[in-house]
Amino acid sequence: MRDDGIMPGLRAAALAVAVAFAAALALMVPGAAAAWELTKKGTVVSYDHRSLMIDGRREIFFSGSIHYPRSPPDMWPDLIAKAKEGGLNVVESYVFWNVHEPEKGVFNFEGRYDMIKFFKLIQEHDMYAVVRIGPFVQAEWNHGGLPYWLREVPDIVFRTNNEPYKKLMEEFVNRIVKMLKDANLFASQGGPIILAQIENEYQHMEAAFKEEGTKYINWAAKMAEATGTGVPWIMCKQTKAPGEVIPTCNGRNCGDTWPGPLNKTKPLLWTENWTAQYRVFGDPPSQRSAEDIAFAVARFFSVGGTLTNYYMYHGGTNFGRTAAAFVMPKYYDEAPLDEFGLYKEPKWGHLRDLHQALKLCKKALLWGTPSTQKLGKQFEARVFEIKDQNVCVAFLSNHNTKDDVTLTFRDKPYFVLRHSISILADCKTVVFSTQHHNQRTFHFTDQTVQNNVWQMFDEEKIPKFKQAKIRTRKAEELYNLTKDKTDYLWYTTSFKLEDDDMPFRRDVRPVLEVNSHGHSSVAFVNNVFVGCGHGTKMNKAFMLQKPMDLKKGINHIAVLATTMGMMDSGAYLEHREAGIDRVQIQGLNAGTLDLTNNGWGHIVGLVGEQKEIYTEKGMGSVTWKPAVNDKPLTWYKRHFDMPSGEDPVVLDLDPMGKGMIFVNGQGVGRYWISYKHALGRSSQQLYHVPRSFMREKDNVLVLFEEEGGRPDAVMILTVKRDNICTFISEKNPAHIRSWQRKDSQITAKDGGNLKPQATLTCPPKKVIQQVVFASYGNPEGICGNYTVGSCHSPRAKEVAEKTCLGQQTCTLPVSADVYGGDIKCPGTTATLAVQAKCSKRSPPGVPGAAAAQ
Repeated sequence: MRDDGIMPGLRAAALAVAVAFAAALALMVPGAAAAWELTKKGTVVSYDHRSLMIDGRREIFFSGSIHYPRSPPDMWPDLIAKAKEGGLNVVESYVFWNVHEPEKGVFNFEGRYDMIKFFKLIQEHDMYAVVRIGPFVQAEWNHGGLPYWLREVPDIVFRTNNEPYKKLMEEFVNRIVKMLKDANLFASQGGPIILAQIENEYQHMEAAFKEEGTKYINWAAKMAEATGTGVPWIMCKQTKAPGEVIPTCNGRNCGDTWPGPLNKTKPLLWTENWTAQYRVFGDPPSQRSAEDIAFAVARFFSVGGTLTNYYMYHGGTNFGRTAAAFVMPKYYDEAPLDEFGLYKEPKWGHLRDLHQALKLCKKALLWGTPSTQKLGKQFEARVFEIKDQNVCVAFLSNHNTKDDVTLTFRDKPYFVLRHSISILADCKTVVFSTQHHNQRTFHFTDQTVQNNVWQMFDEEKIPKFKQAKIRTRKAEELYNLTKDKTDYLWYTTSFKLEDDDMPFRRDVRPVLEVNSHGHSSVAFVNNVFVGCGHGTKMNKAFMLQKPMDLKKGINHIAVLATTMGMMDSGAYLEHREAGIDRVQIQGLNAGTLDLTNNGWGHIVGLVGEQKEIYTEKGMGSVTWKPAVNDKPLTWYKRHFDMPSGEDPVVLDLDPMGKGMIFVNGQGVGRYWISYKHALGRSSQQLYHVPRSFMREKDNVLVLFEEEGGRPDAVMILTVKRDNICTFISEKNPAHIRSWQRKDSQITAKDGGNLKPQATLTCPPKKVIQQVVFASYGNPEGICGNYTVGSCHSPRAKEVAEKTCLGQQTCTLPVSADVYGGDIKCPGTTATLAVQAKCSKRSPPGVPGAAAAQ
């Protein structure tokens, strides 16, 4: 990764221009100094073809998605403050129908679901807000945010011109709008909300429902506008947004892939700029670089965009059973603020610097005349200029992904790295380049081994057919029975075998085949565990095939079918199914035995769920005994004290299989360690336990394990972002790799000759405590695992320590002369690699306090 780095600390050549430009901007734009502060009285939000307008004044907006149910309320103020510190002036959130109205007419707006409190906090931070009511949201959220009870409404079809659905949708939208109005949260009332969204990514659904879909989306627009919010409504991924509703883009590169609204009187708005890729169980690691995001944003503004929303800016956690099918508890952990609310570098810092640079160019962007100048096959300059006021901004773009280039613009040369955009705030001086981590570390806590005594309750009282109250000839569909109250449904049946049915050969074992609509299952025959199976996010249906032992006489089969959440998108969502379907036994002497129509019993949920033994009240309703490892269908519990300090707390569940996590009765989420991705590891083994879920002493951790694991090896950890690194070459600064905010700079001197520098920057309120590694020559590896090469210069660490220790930020030259490096050494890459550790600054008069952190 690279940081060509202008902010913080604009390079000296640009600093004077930036300051002057900002001062001029305040004079040229009425009210510019307060442009980022909310009006305390009613605000008129409107739009023209260029941008949204606040009280008739055009504005640019940097927004970030933070979903209130995905973080506990005690985290909200810090998340919003860090978003503002990162240069955002807007926070966006969906509204989640299924958590607010889990039962028809029963509402919940408390705790993590306190929507009003969340939007008021945004207002307290003098930021704007966007509310995406939907009420279908998708969002990798269970059932796309639609409550389960909708499926049981007669004749309902979701998200089309269906009267039962429209009636209930309108009731919910009106309720939400009324609540927001009653709290004076719309900008027209002096509140923070400047935009509201109706429906969500409907265009492909409209194609599926054809004319009925078009009727529905037109109805939805009129219904929304009739609520009288006093702010514009938007529809994302809906090019033909009806009436005054503004269509918006979702995707990674809306500056190139989206032609904009068909109605050219509406502005270009980007509601989902994906900062990473959401992850499902079975996915290998993936991420999106800070440079690529910055390139996409700069590109979008260069073609006339004026609002971008990062999806997500903070993803948070899918607590309990809130995740959609196969989606992991951690959500967009690669966002600028990670799952724990820590700065994710270099994304957070690099995007903050981009926002600062674009704000310097606001007048030109909003009022300048746009033009485009081709500078080559893959090179161009996009310019916004007000000639009579000497206001100008230029975006120099290099779309070539392999080669750097020197471009001539207005008779001056500019070095532009591959796949990058340089922003010239006055059409002369580079104030930002999109080509530019701190390493997250996990720390063992004493609580892992203190009182590490586990007890268990054995759920493995395998039910039989005659114990089931719900009996049918064929196995029933799972969702219709569980009603989204539990992930689990038992299917049971019994059958009789004679001597002639049994295999003649003793080394031949019959095979149980269970076909399922999804998502996973655990099978038992005659009370003996025979195995488990699962589908995938892309192909939820699967077949469990396991050998088993049968006996003459009556045999019993019990299959515990499990969902990993309900589907969150697509047409006819109300008809999606789960649970087992066809069941056969192969390998009998008499041939295949088909049990599909044999008669099936159904038992909803688990004994432990029904008794709520994961709560302190319910624990006493069962008998716990000393834990035994590797037991399927087992509840495990232990007590622990909260780790000291303020760092986020995580559970390392690597020794477990698959199941659910509870702390003090609160659902932390589903875990699935046994499902390995293509690289041979589980997709998520670390699980966030918010400190607000815990008390100082005697917390209760409960795991329900489906397949078998070793709870005594579970670790309690804390997480820090305290390692920062840089990796930059003197020979080829275009090949910089770096691992922290603003960790490398390239300064232009002597007619454009590039002199690379490396900057190490700790998070706020921390300083560099230790230089862990430093080498000049040909070091290799990644942050946290650097190694010296054959051309290593030992002076590198001495120089780094002298320059950086005790500093919040420090800049190191990348030059063989400084470190005594041999530029002629065979194999040298003339590279400087440094890893440092940050800690809190020592209080005055307390030497060494930082080292103790």
